Amino acid sequence: MARRRIIAGNWKMNKTPSEAVALCAELKDLVKNDAVDVVYCVPAIDIVPVVEAVKGTNVLVGAENFYIEDKGAFTGEISAPMLKDAGVTYIIIGHSERRDIFGENDILINAKVKKAFAAGLKPILCCGESLALRKAGTYTAWIRRQITWDLDGVTADQVKDLVIAYEPIWAIGTGETATADQAQEVCKMIRDLIAELYDAATAEAVRIQYGGSMNAGNAAELLSKPDIDGGLIGGASLKADFGQIVNA
Repeated sequence: MARRRIIAGNWKMNKTPSEAVALCAELKDLVKNDAVDVVYCVPAIDIVPVVEAVKGTNVLVGAENFYIEDKGAFTGEISAPMLKDAGVTYIIIGHSERRDIFGENDILINAKVKKAFAAGLKPILCCGESLALRKAGTYTAWIRRQITWDLDGVTADQVKDLVIAYEPIWAIGTGETATADQAQEVCKMIRDLIAELYDAATAEAVRIQYGGSMNAGNAAELLSKPDIDGGLIGGASLKADFGQIVNA
């Protein structure tokens, strides 16, 4: 079974609403590719204008974060039903910046995965290791533990609809990139783990992205690997280069 490629831009905390609409216009013709799922994961304040700006195009909209309750006294937070109603399709969960800066642990991330599915959103679940873990050679055990915790109680049918993004933390925004072989090694390990936790059909269906300084220059080589089904793109998603990655 051929898995459909998915290229998602993680805009992080960049672009005002007016700048976001301008970027959508700039990228519109560059990201045309009916063979690829193209997703813009944008700051909460940009979601409504971006959903409007990409109407009639091949682009889907994702969010970068949400809270696990549907509504209530949670000042400053945003819920999964709010995102769904606004036109969001995908949601990034467990990004290393959420884990490291905001203290999100695997118990919360697991709850977010379940809540996203309950609300009809598709999670992009992030995992990855620090430079220290990579150098210590314990990164495989670390990533296995992250995914095992994060998918606890999640069904096989849900996992088939899930996207897993492998992001070595040492390669995010640093210009450092895992080699295509390093990225393939971990993405294959993740797929093997899904087969172990679920079954071969689920492992074959789940889409696994590489994230961590994927750019127009290295995308084709990374995407040629059998277990890399796409990319979660940071800085390069904010410029015309994103179109080259989509069409790599």
